[in-house]
Amino acid sequence: MERTLYEWFAASVDLHGGELALEVGSARLTYRELSDLADRVAGELVAAHGTVPRRVGLLAERSVLSYAGYLAVQRLGSTVVPLNPSFPAARTAAVATAGALDVVLVENDPGAATTLPVPVLPLTRESTGSGRELPAYAGNADSIAYILFTSGSTGTPKGVPIRHRNVSAYLEHVVPRYEMGPGSRVSQTFDLTFDLSVFDMFAAWSSGAALVVSERGDLMAPVRFVAAKELTHWFSVPSVVSVARRLRSLVPDSMPTLRWSLFCGEPLTLQQAEGWAAAAPDSTVENLYGPTELTISCAEYRLTGPPADWPRPANGTVPIGTPYLGLEHVVLDPQGEPCEDGELCVRGAQRFPGYLDPANNADRFVAYDGVRAEVFDGSGPVTDDLWYRTGDRVAWQDGQLIHLGRLDQQVKVRGYRVELGEIEAVLRAQHGVRDALVVAVPGPDGESGLEAVCTGSTLAPERLLAALRLELPVYMVPRGITVYDELPLNVNGKVDRKTVAAEISAQCA
Repeated sequence: MERTLYEWFAASVDLHGGELALEVGSARLTYRELSDLADRVAGELVAAHGTVPRRVGLLAERSVLSYAGYLAVQRLGSTVVPLNPSFPAARTAAVATAGALDVVLVENDPGAATTLPVPVLPLTRESTGSGRELPAYAGNADSIAYILFTSGSTGTPKGVPIRHRNVSAYLEHVVPRYEMGPGSRVSQTFDLTFDLSVFDMFAAWSSGAALVVSERGDLMAPVRFVAAKELTHWFSVPSVVSVARRLRSLVPDSMPTLRWSLFCGEPLTLQQAEGWAAAAPDSTVENLYGPTELTISCAEYRLTGPPADWPRPANGTVPIGTPYLGLEHVVLDPQGEPCEDGELCVRGAQRFPGYLDPANNADRFVAYDGVRAEVFDGSGPVTDDLWYRTGDRVAWQDGQLIHLGRLDQQVKVRGYRVELGEIEAVLRAQHGVRDALVVAVPGPDGESGLEAVCTGSTLAPERLLAALRLELPVYMVPRGITVYDELPLNVNGKVDRKTVAAEISAQCA
């Protein structure tokens, strides 16, 4: 049955009103208390805007109020657009404009009112709802639940709208699969601008489970956080496991309460999986995969039995498995024909309806007749029969899909999707820069880091890095910038990224 996000939550309020719904530090709210707070915020929002807004930005940290604000927007049947307070003000303003926001809910940022091009409403626990009766709920499964802005290759973030029906199909799969319900304690490790946070919130709130939010510093000691909070369900990017390994905290049986351990957002290495599994022996480890456009995750692989029996792909990563039921998938070669090693394309109930800016739809979908695919040129609507091109190279091995990397210049850094072209575009806009190239190189811990190369005159790397910090989120700012006289070219006259990456890797070794 298709439900909206609010209807999933409201059903749990009716069934489990007295159960714990949210835990942030020492603050603990039951389902009924969280619902009441969300209603008060919704009332303030309607009073401030004069009517029910269509799209609402949420500029807040992971606090009680931010979750109440998220639910308040859902209660009104509006679309929420999460905004990250740590991102540069210019980027946040650009997203507010591109998203055509009516109002932005803000917590603890008095300067937002002067930097945002839309009205701002402060979030407060003293919210009374202004005594206004809330309108009848009017959400529907075809409307947009949320819009997330991802890195764009042109230098402008791309808006990805997700319908309620997309998330409903997802929840119908994951909630029973991971045995969630009252008494379950589910981690919340992702920022609200990261689509994986939607799993945390609504897989928990759709089942009567408690959402337990990590605070600053908790992810630097994940094992301690799991043990202290007695979590039953863990979900994070794999790099968190690397943090625990560096701290040597993955002691056998150090997370005895965990029943499920889920990882997504970047490749999960076999070494990471083995270390985590030893520390949580009663937990099932599962590797998830999926771009934002396919609603949180769309494929899964469960590790079973002892590590000696696990598959061992050549790249040392855990398979991404097979796509969910209800999703169709095909692997295509550059000529658009099915193959064993190529680009993964997917369609079905979780596929988004197309980018907020229709111009971004060109080349991102294919029409496939079972024999050969043709690239969608962006003209006309994005119909349900089109397949989304993930841009990910995959290969079949023993009936499972192995992720072999990106086909374009997009990489994952700390779980965030990054278009190298966006950083390059910002670099090229700086005074004195003639050309720029950004590459991802492995660090000493095996995690990817960004390094930039520029050509031009009178270039000062520190000045350029300072300029990038004003325009880009911290995870998109390169670790360093190297000045080249000229960028190397390959035999076809194209910039040789592989050579640059090898040279920078050697310098960083």
